Amino acid sequence: MRQPRTGGTAAAYVIVTCLFFAWGFVTSLVDPLVAAVKGIFELSDVEAQLSASAFFIAYGVMSFPAAVLLGRRKAVPTVLIALAMMVAGCLIMLFAANIARYSIVLLGLFVLASGITVLQVAANPLAAALGPPERSHFRLTFSQSFNSLGTFIGPYLGSVLFLKGLEVKEGTALTEQVRDASLGGIDRAFFWIGGLILLIAVLIWAGRRVISAAAPPPPEETARRGIAATFRDAVSSRWALLGGAAIFLYVGAEVAIGTQMALFLNDDDVWGVALEDAGKMVSLYWGGAMVGRLIGSALLTRVPAPPLLAAFTGMAALMCVYVFTVGGVSAGYVALAIGLFNSIMFPVIFTITLERSTASDEATSGFLCFSIIGGAAIPPLVGLVSQSTDYVTAFIVPALCYAALCGFAISARRARVRLRDEPAAATIH
Repeated sequence: MRQPRTGGTAAAYVIVTCLFFAWGFVTSLVDPLVAAVKGIFELSDVEAQLSASAFFIAYGVMSFPAAVLLGRRKAVPTVLIALAMMVAGCLIMLFAANIARYSIVLLGLFVLASGITVLQVAANPLAAALGPPERSHFRLTFSQSFNSLGTFIGPYLGSVLFLKGLEVKEGTALTEQVRDASLGGIDRAFFWIGGLILLIAVLIWAGRRVISAAAPPPPEETARRGIAATFRDAVSSRWALLGGAAIFLYVGAEVAIGTQMALFLNDDDVWGVALEDAGKMVSLYWGGAMVGRLIGSALLTRVPAPPLLAAFTGMAALMCVYVFTVGGVSAGYVALAIGLFNSIMFPVIFTITLERSTASDEATSGFLCFSIIGGAAIPPLVGLVSQSTDYVTAFIVPALCYAALCGFAISARRARVRLRDEPAAATIH
């Protein structure tokens, strides 16, 4: 196989890392958006969580088509198609904000997330391939720290734009002035996001030769595969199925906590702060993930991935147990700190699975991205629990998810690793 120059590989890696930041920023805006639409459209907890469902269900719909597209069109054209889809989603969100229709908001989120799904399937193998294979755990976790920078900034800016003066507690009245200000904030946010995505597309186009030279071409047989064949290849592997279940639970738990965090901190039984201030604090949840990924990058150079994953998932489970058994002010701080332990989960689950899967990298990567649909399934379940009980008790759902992930990590330590020349991997947040 052609080996690109070290300088060219480094330049390609930098360009691809810009994509990680962009989709982290956009994805994290869903958190304050859930709180905003709950107030703007006077929704229940379950109805508000449909915003997360509309976004993350795109992974279930688009992951395998994206894998097929990548096999046939290669990396750079697929990335540019994905960015165009994201711009289209931003335009739909602008329209939704101007006509104040929640159903159009859901459509815009689905189209935007569809573009992000295609982008991830295309960019993930790139990030894994741009360097020595034995450093894939380190490289992907380090890249994800830039993704985390986007998720750290997104909730704060989203809260400033979406939640100014907005309250959702029972008995509070929503004025037209506050409602219009929130809708205007959504309009401005997605206008500028669309512009940012266009700038990144120009950067990718300008660096297309460098990226193409550094990127490994897909195997000849994957270019001829359809969606059904790619799916059959993925589910033929026991470890692809186990990894898919792990991704489903991890993303579902992380997204459910993030999307309800502002409402949780706004609750009088926790901190009782204004919704805008509670929304800003969600940045600390994602900021913890950013710090954890930097620490995790260093730890992964010394500690095997499975035991480190077991430690992080076990600690996250215990913290959730603390929240729903103790509650109160301290539970707010503990809940925010869960992000620190979410940090390494996605990239490590991905690389653990790819190392053990007997399916092709492309099929396994597509199936793992498909499994991100857990972000559509688990948040409404958590919303149903909080709606029936309270926001504190709802933490029992992610606690169960993290406990199952700890079991996955323990079993991975005993499983045989399948050697491969160039492992692929992925990231979400």
